[in-house]
Amino acid sequence: MSRPDLAAGELAEPVTHPHRHQGKKWLLPTVTALGIVYGDIGTSPLYALQVALGATGHALPTHNDVLGIVSLIFWAILFVIAFKYVSVVMRADNEGEGGTLTLLSLVLTPQQIRKGFPILLILAVIGAAFIYGDGIITPAISVLSAMEGLKVAAPSLSAWVLPLTLIVLVGMFAIQFRGTGDIGSLFGPIMIVWFSSIGFMGLVEILRTPAILAAVDPRYAINFLTHSGKMTSAVVGSAFLALTGGEALYADMGHVGAPAIRRAWFGLVMPALLLSYFGQGALVLSDPQKASNPFFELAPGWAAIPLVILAAVASVIASQAMISGAFSLTRQAMQMHLMPRLQIRSTSGRHQGQIYIGAVNWAMMTAAILEVVGFRTSTNLAAAYGIAVSATMLVTSILLYNFFRKRWHWPLPAALLLAGTFVVIDATFLHANVTKFVDGGWYPVVVGSLLATLMLTWRSGAIQVQRRLDEMTIPLDQFLAVVDDQCITRIPGCAVVFTRAERHTSPLLIQQMRHNRVLHENVILMTIEAVGRPIVHARERFEITNLQHGFYRVIVKIGFLQTPDLPAYVKGLVRLGLDCAKQEIHYMVAYEHVVRRPRRSHFPLVLWHVFSMMSKVGVRLTDFLNIPEEHVFEVGIKVQI
Repeated sequence: MSRPDLAAGELAEPVTHPHRHQGKKWLLPTVTALGIVYGDIGTSPLYALQVALGATGHALPTHNDVLGIVSLIFWAILFVIAFKYVSVVMRADNEGEGGTLTLLSLVLTPQQIRKGFPILLILAVIGAAFIYGDGIITPAISVLSAMEGLKVAAPSLSAWVLPLTLIVLVGMFAIQFRGTGDIGSLFGPIMIVWFSSIGFMGLVEILRTPAILAAVDPRYAINFLTHSGKMTSAVVGSAFLALTGGEALYADMGHVGAPAIRRAWFGLVMPALLLSYFGQGALVLSDPQKASNPFFELAPGWAAIPLVILAAVASVIASQAMISGAFSLTRQAMQMHLMPRLQIRSTSGRHQGQIYIGAVNWAMMTAAILEVVGFRTSTNLAAAYGIAVSATMLVTSILLYNFFRKRWHWPLPAALLLAGTFVVIDATFLHANVTKFVDGGWYPVVVGSLLATLMLTWRSGAIQVQRRLDEMTIPLDQFLAVVDDQCITRIPGCAVVFTRAERHTSPLLIQQMRHNRVLHENVILMTIEAVGRPIVHARERFEITNLQHGFYRVIVKIGFLQTPDLPAYVKGLVRLGLDCAKQEIHYMVAYEHVVRRPRRSHFPLVLWHVFSMMSKVGVRLTDFLNIPEEHVFEVGIKVQI
């Protein structure tokens, strides 16, 4: 066999993680990290302190309000972002990839993920559902808060805030099909300008009112929390907005790598954020009347309009990271049988992680538009924001405990101490955000619950379909033992039969033998197996077994950053020296017509209707596998569950 250096469909230049560079090439990944990873948390100063000050219930914030809230934000950023995520969580990577479902793949075996409903999988599904919730709120609140700067920069244009927000949102989602490759190189430099600008404005105000530096003392945060009474939870939940985007550091680390993210964080992002928050606090200390929008009030008059434009661009970049993350999360969810098949289109010839999923894109755009129209202001929308992010962070901490024990083999006390501390803090923030349920927090709860229900329902149906298919077939060795005795005509050519059954005969073959009594001279039984890794390279992708009788079993292993492509795999088999793959190829795929059993169905009627509706949303299997229409033979199989 020839050396399998490269399977068809892969690039002549192997796809690698962008962070695997030599030391002298550290600058580009670091700049890229600023554009891809830090857009969300980088735009939090637009609204976080403003909303937190408004949550105190005071007409004008007091001296202790300002110092207490700024101190709370300061220590939350240090512990939750700098320590938890940048220093600890990002070390729990799967070959450089991160995120909730990726972390799940590290604590559960592929067999556990494919079968049943282990509690950790259910938790990860809830976390993933809330990531989607975060993903649809981030564009709305980021763009809306940026446009609200017009109320300060040009009050006469206040009526245009909502229309301009909607125009920007529609335009942003409309160009997603082009991918981020063409404009990605611009994101980093723009964010450098953004962070430098907000940091400089904050520094200027700190120099004018250095008393704000007292907020570094954690006693101000503690005193504020212990003396704020009923408003404590509301303020803590609002201050939590300064941490939104922290989960994106982990979820998007595969794009640029942990070292680049850490360099960008400690070198520019964290200093700029802290300067901005302290600067806003200093401004409000000197003039409490400016608490209504302290971020834009920091800018001198001549810079107000340019700052609004820069903020709008930064908010688009922040949204881009969440939208791209939702695409990647959807592809991984499909491989875990949590979602129906959706059409995936690659937007880059070099990076497998850059994809576009139209159904997800337009659903997110619709949700973002409805949010802006329904909530109307960033302050109202902020009430809906924290629950989704804090719930996801809590799930990550729980999964992290299992990672400490199973992967790092930490002793129980050490794992409990660190992960338990994270859980307590995340649970505190979640509890604080739940108090905003009536004011808008219900929205991400409803969205997250709906999405989690859909994912678990689809998984339940997919498992039942697979069980029913196994019952409808016979063991493969039994089929092969009689295939030569059934007077079957073998015609020239090679059939590639896509099957999900590794040890059983595809029902498609049984029907072919029963009704047509014709098989091709060579038959390749191809199964795609998703493994708990981001990328499986060509040299380790295929497992080929000669079953005799002209049959070959081929198991194709793919990672969760890769999209199935049957014709490409066949060309890969040719490179490996499988001679029958050089013949004329005929693809055979079973179309499963799933119906509910009239009696003894294990699927509740309501869930069945949900599953049936989701089935109609999914694309045809032949399209998902990228099989040309002129070369495919589809057979319908009725499956009762």
